[in-house]
Amino acid sequence: MHTLTHTNFNFPGQKAVYKGKVRDVYTLENNLLLMVATDRLSAFDVVMPKGIPYKGQILNQIATKMMRDTQDIVPNWLLATPDPNVAIGLACEPFKVEMVIRGYLSGHAAREYNIGKRMLCGVVMPDGMKENDKFPNPIITPATKAEKGNHDEDISKEDILKRGIVSKEDYAILEDYTIKLFQRGTEIAKSRGLILVDTKYEFGKTKDGKIVLIDEIHTPDSSRYFYSEGYEERQAKGEPQKQLSKEFVRQWLIQNGFQGLEGQLVPEMSDAYIETVSNRYIELYENITGETFIKADTLNITQRIEKNVLRFLNTMQ
Repeated sequence: MHTLTHTNFNFPGQKAVYKGKVRDVYTLENNLLLMVATDRLSAFDVVMPKGIPYKGQILNQIATKMMRDTQDIVPNWLLATPDPNVAIGLACEPFKVEMVIRGYLSGHAAREYNIGKRMLCGVVMPDGMKENDKFPNPIITPATKAEKGNHDEDISKEDILKRGIVSKEDYAILEDYTIKLFQRGTEIAKSRGLILVDTKYEFGKTKDGKIVLIDEIHTPDSSRYFYSEGYEERQAKGEPQKQLSKEFVRQWLIQNGFQGLEGQLVPEMSDAYIETVSNRYIELYENITGETFIKADTLNITQRIEKNVLRFLNTMQ
């Protein structure tokens, strides 16, 4: 199984490289940013030792499609995708917060709720809810963007403003964009027989001061989806929801004694389990986009990326 877990490119005009949990970001001259979606898998803010075949291609292509499907309501950084694993766009100064929005009591919110908390990021969660119930209205529960190696942390809007992480004027725009994107994402999901449960958006400022959507959008790494069919029946019976997200990986890790806590060792993922995860990501792609997934040639991914990127950069000269 050929996977892309590390990159070490040296593109023309390259000025800097930043390696995130899943994406490697190359800063080029002419105010361009090149983002390579690798096959690395991150859970509980820890990168797993082995890559997942086609995961980078899947994330990049979902994000590209969703950026194009929302660019009429919120501007974004994307200019082109010259390779299945690569996106090129405008270099931006990222805001140091992730705008997390939740339509349902699931995941982290449910874990907090189940230990008795009724406040998340300064937002009150109503009493009497069951896991996976719909909130009366979607709630925004921001997180601070972690420096390398640290966990993202919940933070309230009040603390963001008080600490000057984002200005009041800019935060109003981030909130507005987050609500609009979630509404559009919900509509897109509904048309595919899915429910967009929760997601996160990241934003940055371009050189001329414009706020734009950056990074990924509505992917299984940044979002949680339920299948619409049978949702009500499963809730009524208190059964787990059938979902599309990487929550299945988190649950497998939890069952194998790992939640990213100090002293815990990442359990070994067999090749058979990794193939299962890859197939689940392909299922996610096809359900979320409504399109058949076409596997790119992975025999030599780095050579393919370099060739496609150089061809694109030559067209820009």
